[in-house]
Amino acid sequence: MYRSRIPSFAKIFLPQIICRIPQPHLWREGDDKKVVYLTFDDGPTPETTPYIIDILKKYGVKATFFCVGENVKKYPELYKHIIEEGHFTGNHTFHHLKGWKTPLNTYMEDVKHCAEYVSSNLFRPPYGKMTFRQYNSLKKNFKLIFWDVLAPDFDNNTSVEECLDIVKKKTRAGSILVFHDNLKAKNKLTGLLTGTLDFLFQEKFDVQPVTNNISK
Repeated sequence: MYRSRIPSFAKIFLPQIICRIPQPHLWREGDDKKVVYLTFDDGPTPETTPYIIDILKKYGVKATFFCVGENVKKYPELYKHIIEEGHFTGNHTFHHLKGWKTPLNTYMEDVKHCAEYVSSNLFRPPYGKMTFRQYNSLKKNFKLIFWDVLAPDFDNNTSVEECLDIVKKKTRAGSILVFHDNLKAKNKLTGLLTGTLDFLFQEKFDVQPVTNNISK
């Protein structure tokens, strides 16, 4: 089960998670641009990452890739390519662990292992799930990046059109959008990513990456 948006009550119990980035302080007077933040989870993978990077380059857009350490170890040149193209990266654990089913020490060791390959103070828990103890440990060293809009590109029962409809209905100024850089999303990438970027530009959104300098 997944949610296209993190429920508002989550911030009550986990106040340092970042689901959306407030905008007014970023605007210049008279600037009508609305900023949204583009992110990808689960890569890098040779079947998807180069293609995503090519599309982003075509549109002149930078993004943040929350990388699985095991994949970075397997495909170091792909990770290097992400960095060289000016994109940002974040820690997504080494083995893509489910936080709710993993003991604290095991989880934190896995995050630490990923950090050996992914140098970043940004962290996103796989599946958006972590225990309160994991949260308390992670917040000491990481900015915890969740999302405001999730298009279920990983779901074989959801079409490109349905994913795009979620993006169009849910996206607002300050939204953090998450897509997936994995094999499950591969068949939707062309229509979904280009359709999303076309929509964002048409609606005059300024598309940016989540960076290491973002305020908690």
